[in-house]
Amino acid sequence: MPLRPSLLATLVAVIWGANFVVIDLGLGDVPPTLFVAMRFTAVLLPAIFLVPRPAARWRDVLLVGAFMSLGQFGLLYTALALGMPAGLASLVLQAQVGLTVLFAAAALREVPTRWQLAGVLVGAAGLVAVGLGRSATTPALAFVVTLAAAASWATGNVIQRRSGRGALGRPLRGSPARGAATWTDGLSMTVWSALVVPVPMVGLALWIDGPDVVGHALTHLTLAPLLSTVYTAWLASLVGYGIWNGLLARYPASAVVPFTMLVPVVGTGAAWLVLDEVPNGAEAAGGVVLLLGVAITTGVLGRRRRALLPSPAATRTRAR
Repeated sequence: MPLRPSLLATLVAVIWGANFVVIDLGLGDVPPTLFVAMRFTAVLLPAIFLVPRPAARWRDVLLVGAFMSLGQFGLLYTALALGMPAGLASLVLQAQVGLTVLFAAAALREVPTRWQLAGVLVGAAGLVAVGLGRSATTPALAFVVTLAAAASWATGNVIQRRSGRGALGRPLRGSPARGAATWTDGLSMTVWSALVVPVPMVGLALWIDGPDVVGHALTHLTLAPLLSTVYTAWLASLVGYGIWNGLLARYPASAVVPFTMLVPVVGTGAAWLVLDEVPNGAEAAGGVVLLLGVAITTGVLGRRRRALLPSPAATRTRAR
């Protein structure tokens, strides 16, 4: 890609990578499920009155929201509240790439190539190394919940693909090509699928933490959770996906998608600088192997393969 779009893609990766640290800083005394509700309320309003409804069926819009937003971020925020380091979370969440390949093979009968299977195995080996070598300050439950968030994201990827959008943001066979309007698809899905998040998350917060805790959190909000909500909702979700989908509408996905490899690098670096989270040797080595597996699976290493994975433009993730 030319310099300007490459810089824009890098900017989005930086926004999404820093997102993990911003979430962690904003949690504070706000219950994680309530914090998720705050984020997606901000995603919805006022955007839902400005962005057209996606062309997908209502059932698919709601299912995408249930897995990509409600499931992924409900679990991710909970994992961070349980003690999952923000930098490590940005890395472990990349397991969604390999899981998407496996889920698509099972649900959509999309047979992965040998290189994709190799990438999944390499990524799995890296993930095991990270899990076994994690520091004593990272609770096992928090690690498992982060993996569950990755699985929820992967499930949403498959639902998004089934809803009528092809891999890497292209229309499936038989779908109308809409040219320049393509860039709005991911943003529309981001906004409208958020409808399923706030009410269940508030209800869960009331059930888990109780009305007193929820009421106190809402009436004693500090600047940190407010700024975090603005960043995650408007900058990471709306601005990030707006730029990203615009790039995918204009340039080959093979030139755009590799920039997502920068997200865990930025996430880990930001956590190191801001939160003083220093990965140990096993975590760092396992992370490198995991990212190598992601690179093989997504074709970043230059191997030609049949397109299978939905890109971040066709997904919500994100914290990404």
